Amino acid sequence: MQTSRTPRHDPPAPSALAGRTALVTGAASGIGLACAEALAAAGAHVHVVDKAGDAAKSLAERIGGTAWVVDLSVAEAVDSLPGDADIVVNNAGFQHVAPVHEFPPDRFALIHRVMVEAPFRILRRTLPAMYERGWGRVVNISSVHGLRASPYKSAYVSAKHALEGLSKVVALEAAPHGVTSNCVSPGYVRTPLVENQIADQARSHGISEQDVVGQVFLERSAIKSLIEPGDVAGAVLWLCGPGAAHITGSSVAMDGGWTAH
Repeated sequence: MQTSRTPRHDPPAPSALAGRTALVTGAASGIGLACAEALAAAGAHVHVVDKAGDAAKSLAERIGGTAWVVDLSVAEAVDSLPGDADIVVNNAGFQHVAPVHEFPPDRFALIHRVMVEAPFRILRRTLPAMYERGWGRVVNISSVHGLRASPYKSAYVSAKHALEGLSKVVALEAAPHGVTSNCVSPGYVRTPLVENQIADQARSHGISEQDVVGQVFLERSAIKSLIEPGDVAGAVLWLCGPGAAHITGSSVAMDGGWTAH
């Protein structure tokens, strides 16, 4: 069973997004970091948004972007972000696992503030400038859990479903202004969060990390390997390019066949 591989998407043309400005949330690690790097490599100036200040500043310095150290659960902080982005990648999120009858209400509300309200507030600020320019790209990092449910993940699943709905509404409103809005909905991605979950599951079940990936995480996936962050970034970059100009209101499922069942 294959559990890792090198991403095989071609590097972006350095001038593909020259003159564009991108805003990426949760950009200091994982999928967000890969997206920020890919967009910068394609020529965009990237607003690196994350509450991990040192990591955000280090990345921004490395890719020639601008760091914004922001807690997305705080409305006033979200509303302080710049409104000049041509490209918005709503990526930030986190997980909490518990049955509904034991799920902490404050945790449920926090997940929805970060994963639904913050994207709404960011788009409310950035869409007017996109409309004025007649061009914009909104890419929301959803999840297979925006398309399918799993037990014990009520907050995450409902938030991702809400993000999918928000993305579709924006697609319909923004189309006359040259702005597209889509979701990328991956399965399990090789991020630090997932790597830690693999190790924890292996210890608790007394099985190998490889078996955790194949038998637990990827049980419903036809392709038995984790998705690499760079592959998700490749899909995001494609949605921002000219070849995807007529794709809007869609959800690109990168789930290894999970939703084919």
